[in-house]
Amino acid sequence: MRSRMRLCSLLVAVLIALLLGGCADLSKNQEGGYQVTDVEGTVVTFAHKPHRILTVSAGTDELMLGLVEPERMAAINESLADREHTNIPWVCDRIPTVIPRSPSVEQIAALHPDLVVVTPWMPRENIDAIRELNVPVVVCKSAATIEDIHGNIRLFAAAAGEQERGEKLIGMMEEKLTGIRAKIAKVPEEKKHKSIALISIMVNYGGAGCTFDELCRYTDSINAKAAAGNHMGQEMTKEQLVAANPDYLFFPSYEDGATNEENYGRQYLEDPSLAQMTAVRERQIGHPWARYVYNLSQNIVYGI
Repeated sequence: MRSRMRLCSLLVAVLIALLLGGCADLSKNQEGGYQVTDVEGTVVTFAHKPHRILTVSAGTDELMLGLVEPERMAAINESLADREHTNIPWVCDRIPTVIPRSPSVEQIAALHPDLVVVTPWMPRENIDAIRELNVPVVVCKSAATIEDIHGNIRLFAAAAGEQERGEKLIGMMEEKLTGIRAKIAKVPEEKKHKSIALISIMVNYGGAGCTFDELCRYTDSINAKAAAGNHMGQEMTKEQLVAANPDYLFFPSYEDGATNEENYGRQYLEDPSLAQMTAVRERQIGHPWARYVYNLSQNIVYGI
């Protein structure tokens, strides 16, 4: 099953690259260029389609690569370049330049980008400094829902001058989601609405307002952390977890015993204070792929 999923993911990544934003406001100017309004209301002007694009994070790189050819990317984030854990292992062969997880303004400027896409968590002074270099900077949304991702796709597509590709990519996502809904409709009611607690090394992740909430919603499951009143950005203690008593525990995995994720899960399964929880007692433990569970691009459909 996992090998089939991996092959399916690879095929879709290739299709997306070949086929080649939620609300992106696009307008043409008299000189033949265009303008895009980002999520903060900033109007960004482009004289032509950008050909040295930088999006700073792994998730935004992955999203942009669904819209433009790899040759139009100035660099990729080191997280996406990790061949063992990336959704698109071929990417390093096409984009050899790699930037760190949190690149400095100097590192960004050295690549001479003609479009930089950033998320709101980038320090404001860095965003302003990049713009002072006369580099077009588009701020996208910090996505938590499918609708947010659709919005970012439209924004990215508008900035890249590839609106048609953006709509095509959203259509591919919706086609996959239609297939998922059809499968879920066949599941007996008594097997639905099970509660799942996602146990992440990011201890403040998994509550209401994160993408895992969306995965649960689309599968008629219950996000145990959200149901217990836990929100994104809050840590759920083991005592609260016992009180929530989820049907399943999910430990995001990279299928690599040496990673922090795998080792983090063991401390929960071996903790005597959790032994009587339904999920532990009945060994209802899941290990979904971390690269899909945390995904903020079109590939979130595989997380679902």
